[in-house]
Amino acid sequence: MSASTTAAKPDFEPALWTSGDWNAFFGFGTNILVNMLVLTGLLRFVLKMPDSLVFGRILPALGLMMCLSTMYYAWLAYRLARETGRSDVCALPSGVSVPHMFIVTFVIMLPITLKTGDPVKGWSAGLVWVFFQSFILMIGGFIAPYIRRITPRAALLGTLAGVSVTFISMRPALEMYMTPQIGLVCFAIIVASWFGGVKYPKGIPAGLVAIAAGMLIAWGSNLFGLGLGGLSLKGVGDAFANFGFSVPIPAFGQVFSGFEFLGVILVTAIPFGIYDLVEAMDNVESAEAAGDGYPTTRVLTADGVVSLIGCLMGNPFINAVYIGHPGWKAMGGRIGYSAVTGIMVVLLSWFGIISVLLALVPVVAISPILLYIGMLIGAQAFQTTPIKHAPAVVLALTPHLAAWAKLQVDTMLGATLTAAQSVGAMAADKAGAVKAAAIASLPQQGVLYHGLEVMGGGSILTGLVLGAIGVFVIERDFAKASAFSLAGAVLTYFGFMHGEAVGVGSGLGVTPPVALAYVVVAAILFGLAKSETVPAENTVAAPAE
Repeated sequence: MSASTTAAKPDFEPALWTSGDWNAFFGFGTNILVNMLVLTGLLRFVLKMPDSLVFGRILPALGLMMCLSTMYYAWLAYRLARETGRSDVCALPSGVSVPHMFIVTFVIMLPITLKTGDPVKGWSAGLVWVFFQSFILMIGGFIAPYIRRITPRAALLGTLAGVSVTFISMRPALEMYMTPQIGLVCFAIIVASWFGGVKYPKGIPAGLVAIAAGMLIAWGSNLFGLGLGGLSLKGVGDAFANFGFSVPIPAFGQVFSGFEFLGVILVTAIPFGIYDLVEAMDNVESAEAAGDGYPTTRVLTADGVVSLIGCLMGNPFINAVYIGHPGWKAMGGRIGYSAVTGIMVVLLSWFGIISVLLALVPVVAISPILLYIGMLIGAQAFQTTPIKHAPAVVLALTPHLAAWAKLQVDTMLGATLTAAQSVGAMAADKAGAVKAAAIASLPQQGVLYHGLEVMGGGSILTGLVLGAIGVFVIERDFAKASAFSLAGAVLTYFGFMHGEAVGVGSGLGVTPPVALAYVVVAAILFGLAKSETVPAENTVAAPAE
């Protein structure tokens, strides 16, 4: 802390580049590169977006956003260094928010793409999601402390863990076991370093080692006709078709056309906007503990502004300050590493180089990185909360399990009906009746589809509310548990929880039985709060384990 208050020297001019910036640039730059490869893979192979959209619109806008962000934080570091007269100031690392990369893909864009059959509509929905997230970030500096006070950490992180276990971790885990020759080898390389602390020669990042190993196995398998990873020289040649120069183009029309999905979007935009606020504040506090004190409001505003600019230019992914500032600083990073990373991102995204890299790197080699991210987010919910809150974390997980299972069932039914029509086994006008009959028969097969539908609706908020109720019951703070139950009733009435869309249904709410049940639970808990005298020592949260 004292380092950040050193008196400035009148003639002090901070160095824009130091030898340590090389180390930080290669480490942080590789991290950003891996994230961009993953992001592009999600757009092309999960959302099935056309290359013209991915490489001509989304990536150039992404590059602009990330360049503005990294340049701004380099300037902020330069300003802090001049004010304090210190030569050891390190810029805040920033880039696409990795957890939100998967959330907007699997929770917003993918369901809407599957429902409409149009990836462009999924893209528009993603833009609206970022649009609202941006404003939440910009105004969040004023309300974040209050939200943080009233919502237990186990509830916030528990619902995030639910997303990580289902929509982030499951798909890459399955992909790994579909091509285990590459997937498991790369996974071992990553966990050995990132969990086990193993250092690779010359400090090469584990993600880069894993990708290189995956490429070696994939391309080597072609020599034996195995074709592991699906790479080919033809694919590399085709990738050069996307090699060119594309600059960001305003996407105002696409942003506002996505407002038709506003009900679905707000259900996730609000709670994850709150999570962004908490995460940003934590990362700024981490930097201050390392000696670099940055103003929280300015950081939150910057994230919101650059995210909004990226959104209006066509980028459906939000910007965030990354965790890890102390690590880059210890590596020798100062001001230059952040700015140069921004230049690298522009070159990769505006010239279509990412397309070539994807043709050279098997997607399954990246899958273990996604699984690692999911593991890390899921584990965080248990590691950074009191151990006695673990049941509440599990409770917050359950709506996401229901939502994921329902998505699998819906996708399977849709694929089956499409296949039946394509082979002439079923008339097109019978599809709706056949689907309804299939769903009605599922309970006899042990699949409680309606339960999945109700519990999984609005799973983000449902997990947060259930987790909060669980924490306050564990703490015997029944008044607060009752308040969250009542909030759950209101949210359920309007369809933000346990519903597929926001509204009031026939006037009694979207799912009246569930809303009424929450009211009854709130009354019971309120009665307990009034009738029971709780010893003071029982209401004190246990220290984090």
